[in-house]
Amino acid sequence: QGQLVESGGGLVQAGGSLRLSCAASGIITSISSMGWYRRAPGRQRELVADIFSGGRTNYQDSVKGRFTISRDNAKNMVYLQMNSLKPEDTAVYFCNVGGPVEYWGQGTQVTVSA
Repeated sequence: QGQLVESGGGLVQAGGSLRLSCAASGIITSISSMGWYRRAPGRQRELVADIFSGGRTNYQDSVKGRFTISRDNAKNMVYLQMNSLKPEDTAVYFCNVGGPVEYWGQGTQVTVSA
């Protein structure tokens, strides 16, 4: 059974950086899209960034130039490097693997203080 486990969240001051990691097990990630979503308090879950098997990436406008998504198919990992963090980036961040069967991680909290 497929499983995703996120790590790397935490508390950081505005302008700081965090790197989120997501480890996939039991999933053939090399042929799937992988991505990061987030849900801020009182808001719906939204796509932050995703990356396809060929390497093409897609970012939400608000994070372009600040966040970078990457993947390592050999290790079944996807990463999100977050720089120049803003208080409005505060949310629970979820890892996602798309395909015939969709998988979600349990989420990791990112809190950015002003």
